[in-house]
Amino acid sequence: MATTSSASPPLSALCSPAITIVDQNNASTISTVHQDIIETHIFTRLDGPTLASASCASTHLHALASQENLWTDICHSTWPSTTSSRVRHVISNFHNGPRSFFSDAFPLTIEPVSFGNSSENPPDLPTEIISAVDIYYKKEQIFSKVVETETVSAWFKCSPFRVDLLDPKEAVSTRIPNPDKDDTCRDLEEDMELSWIIIDPIGKRAMNLSSQRPVNVHRHWLSGEVQVKFASVVGGGGIGAATELVQCGVVVTCGGSAKGEMHVREVSLQLEDMDGMYLNGRESLVMLRRGLAGKRRRGKKRESERKKEVEEFLERKRERKERKMRREGTLDTLCVAFGVSAFASSLLFLLFR
Repeated sequence: MATTSSASPPLSALCSPAITIVDQNNASTISTVHQDIIETHIFTRLDGPTLASASCASTHLHALASQENLWTDICHSTWPSTTSSRVRHVISNFHNGPRSFFSDAFPLTIEPVSFGNSSENPPDLPTEIISAVDIYYKKEQIFSKVVETETVSAWFKCSPFRVDLLDPKEAVSTRIPNPDKDDTCRDLEEDMELSWIIIDPIGKRAMNLSSQRPVNVHRHWLSGEVQVKFASVVGGGGIGAATELVQCGVVVTCGGSAKGEMHVREVSLQLEDMDGMYLNGRESLVMLRRGLAGKRRRGKKRESERKKEVEEFLERKRERKERKMRREGTLDTLCVAFGVSAFASSLLFLLFR
């Protein structure tokens, strides 16, 4: 039985804080509309956040908006990767099925749970994680894949954590024009979207690691390959530790083809601490567990918030590097001074012997 801290947030978590589920005088008016009309011709046209907001208007609409088939269709239309048989089965085991999954995976602001010292083993580490990934360009799907990763072997725990969706020689064709000018790179930054949902099938929790929009687009001057980076930040270890903040970075590498279109050649996920080091499997699992067990709260400007979090991470990473360099510079100065003093003392000893 899930604890309070790990239970999926209620549907009302997606509602505005100013809205509560109440029966007002107009509730009787909406109740006169036939249930089939509301379910078939109104609710089926709404996206997830709008449906959640509508459910907060009255208990009548809340009951109608809780239908599992509505949320199943919304999950499939929002994330085509959830149509895979494995993901469908996992979602069906969530506390409230697809409704709970949507509440977890929709890119809300996450408040990670704390397990104390990051070197300690938090409870209930996932024995497997599932990555459900969808990439869009100008609202059209260009890539979708589900990858299952085991997390119990010694090799996983000790090796650098990295999830690759494509084999080294694999490439996915797209309709994206080859970026032979800077305008195309700006188009990628504006028009490419990515969703990377991490699912814990045993703990029945999920979270979206992507910033939805790119935080950075870089074109290699020699090869012409374009790296599109998406990222989010998860709170990690104690204050002052390298894992106090951890960046979950997703890199999409695109290269040109003979037909003048881009091919997706790499889609990978890695976790980086504030020292610029990539975490190993066990460390990454601890960080992901914090986010999976954390509370969700609504963020009206999710994309800008994610970018702000990444900018703050990079700034604190820079400050940490500067402090480290100052400390090392001070130690070098002390070592040189000590060496000079020792040499001078030895020289004086030999002269006045």
